[in-house]
Amino acid sequence: MCGIFGFVTNSESGLDLTSCRRILIDLFHRSEPRGRDACGLVLVSGKTAQVYKKPLPPDKFLSDSGFKDFFAQKVGLSCDGSTGKINAPLAAIGHCRLVLSGTEFVHENNQPIIVGPIVGIHNGLVTNENELRKTFTQFNKTYDIDSEIIFQLIDDYRKNGYSLTNSISKSFDNIEGTASIAFFRQGEGYLHLATNYGSLFVSQGEGITVFASEKAILQNFLKANKNIIKNCNLIDRVNPDSGRLISLDTAKSKKIEFIDGKEKEERENETFEKIIDLTDCSENKIPLKRCISCILPATYPFIDFDNNGICNYCREYVAPELFGETALEAELEKHRSHDGSPDCLVGLSGGRDSSYGLHLLKKKYHMHPVAFSYDWGMVTDISRRNQARICSQLKIEHIFRAANIPVKRRNMRNNIEAWLRRPHLGMVPLFVAGDKFFFSVARQLRSEMGIPLVIHCGGNDLERTDFKAGFAGVREGNHGNRFYAFPLYHKLKIGLFYVSQYLLNPSYINESFFESAMSFFTTFVARDNFMYLYQYIPWNEEELVNTLLNKYAWEKAQYTENTWRIGDGYTTFINYIFYNVAGFSEFDTFRSQQIRAGLIDRDTALKLAHKDNQYDMATLKEFMGQVGLNLEEVLTRIGEIPKLS
Repeated sequence: MCGIFGFVTNSESGLDLTSCRRILIDLFHRSEPRGRDACGLVLVSGKTAQVYKKPLPPDKFLSDSGFKDFFAQKVGLSCDGSTGKINAPLAAIGHCRLVLSGTEFVHENNQPIIVGPIVGIHNGLVTNENELRKTFTQFNKTYDIDSEIIFQLIDDYRKNGYSLTNSISKSFDNIEGTASIAFFRQGEGYLHLATNYGSLFVSQGEGITVFASEKAILQNFLKANKNIIKNCNLIDRVNPDSGRLISLDTAKSKKIEFIDGKEKEERENETFEKIIDLTDCSENKIPLKRCISCILPATYPFIDFDNNGICNYCREYVAPELFGETALEAELEKHRSHDGSPDCLVGLSGGRDSSYGLHLLKKKYHMHPVAFSYDWGMVTDISRRNQARICSQLKIEHIFRAANIPVKRRNMRNNIEAWLRRPHLGMVPLFVAGDKFFFSVARQLRSEMGIPLVIHCGGNDLERTDFKAGFAGVREGNHGNRFYAFPLYHKLKIGLFYVSQYLLNPSYINESFFESAMSFFTTFVARDNFMYLYQYIPWNEEELVNTLLNKYAWEKAQYTENTWRIGDGYTTFINYIFYNVAGFSEFDTFRSQQIRAGLIDRDTALKLAHKDNQYDMATLKEFMGQVGLNLEEVLTRIGEIPKLS
């Protein structure tokens, strides 16, 4: 099980910043055998409780520059500026995680967790979480770990008038399984310890109280630190169904026991300062500077802000001029058949844009399309089912072209492995080089079937992701989804960027090399005269989604309300990279474009982007299985990439 530990100290201990750091490092290392998957810490100083956590083992966590800065800054609030001695209450609780539920690569799953006004840690396993959630329906499930329900119960009872000790007792009465917990609560002045199975040990000395999950851990810790911790010799076990209240003011521990859901002993009146704020200060939770008009952050390529905080993308925004429905009708009429024979080829990914576009062309514009799809190994099952739904109801012929999928997936694996050796965000699009042959399929079918009109229904202006080329050093202009229309200078610049990356990282020269080169040619060199539907008519998300859901029983992904990007098996992975390294994803750019177009306000965009960026780990696991990579290893290495700021 996990290792939990911590201390409360004040000026009487004689400790300084250096000795506090030594104590904390020692506790982390001695607790490491109980869990190495992730580490986290709460520091209470200056009336605030602040969290730092990462999916790293203790040695890497403690040597992390972000942790060092966090520790120095927060402990410094309790130190005398001239002597470095502790002169104000300081408390810390730490966690070495052994993953039992909820992957450590979702930040929210790691501990300490913040649940309402409580920040806490838990060692153990709640076995009846699902049953509790059916009973206590007022609780939202924010985390994929069982620990959340414990603190939700405690806070709920507290809000309903029970003392905090009684709230813990009643919560323990509800849960099945094991629970040793340590937590702080806003408005309180104590560190609260409690256990229902006795896996907590406490020792009190002069101006300090220390706790840990095992007696041996605490015993060896005190022995190693006897020169800096005064009169801390006796170790008490926290018995099952009991706890401790450790005053943040006096650093003294007081026993509490639970008897039939009632407190055996009431607490003394608190006369000192309470915790007033809980904050997660982990690196990936520190807010980036963002445009005050849209939501693009300072890490977005080529961005700058004026004196009012408005970015250049908003300042330079001009609403796209559509060709218009009259022009669309005129173009379609040139090809429209009047005997029911096929008159156009329409690319169908199974995503929302292509599905709705097919509906419009058949039902509104009375065309007779043939749909075609290219499966290169990353088409999701949802996409296939949605393709089947739309084509069966519209009575449309559907042509498939499949690549050598094992080779495509192997190429993707080779490029991901190469990228991880020397990661650069500008090289992320290389992962999906195999998808670009979709355009070649369109050209081939046009020739084979003698149907000159090829229509693509993706790439509306709201869904542009210019940052991908931006990280390669090129700021895109208006190209209307025709990358061959890039200025020659931009093509050369992108080409030289890729060449430089190949020279710096020869691992890219692998089995996928020829495919990657051909992908570049297909995308940036080969010319086409395809029609792009949403360059003619407005794109309306609400109308699109309602039509698909109500008329075609179109299927959404279970893990998100967003209907964009659910048709690509790789998209979740790519967005995970951009979000974790640069602090934004495709969803942030999409929502920012919606703001500029006047479709949503900024507050709505922030809320939607926050939901959009909650990635489904099951989808990531499925993707990794398809390409033959170990999810935990890959995400660990992504987590070690320095964050942009």
